[in-house]
Amino acid sequence: MNDSAEGFFLKVFLTASQDYQTMPRYTPEQLMKRNASVWTDIQLILAPIQFFVFLAGVIVTFLYVQNDQIFSFYWVSVAILFKTLFFGLLLVTGAYFEKEIFDKWIYGKEFLWEDVGSTVAAFFHLLYFVMAYMGYPEDVLIWEAFLAYFTYVVNALQYLVRILLEKHNERRLRASGLI
Repeated sequence: MNDSAEGFFLKVFLTASQDYQTMPRYTPEQLMKRNASVWTDIQLILAPIQFFVFLAGVIVTFLYVQNDQIFSFYWVSVAILFKTLFFGLLLVTGAYFEKEIFDKWIYGKEFLWEDVGSTVAAFFHLLYFVMAYMGYPEDVLIWEAFLAYFTYVVNALQYLVRILLEKHNERRLRASGLI
């Protein structure tokens, strides 16, 4: 993303957010840890893969809804299974990241709302399989799959906003000579 687009989205978010000044930021020490952490690299690799798995799942589910002759319901379940596995993998590696940077596995003040969003999204991803086990009809499971995908989008947007804010914070720290 170029600086002007990033600046635009940052301004939009800052205008909409009352909590910008109070949202915890990386300290210079945490920023150095983050930039040197292997978990940062792992997250940077896995997150885009998860996004493509998400897109594939939404497309398969949507095509099934439009015409169940294109894909069988089996593929809807396989798609959300892979999405759930990737989501879980990022949740676990994210916990290792938080432990290394903030010395807390999950729900630290620095990432509290993102972690809450991840928990909600994980709940709805797993709920699909609980409902399938309980014998809910396919049409209900389809809507549950879309709900799980929606919670992922909301959670992913939380992280994107965090990234933009932290990039802004990093530039501010560099400009003031703190890093």
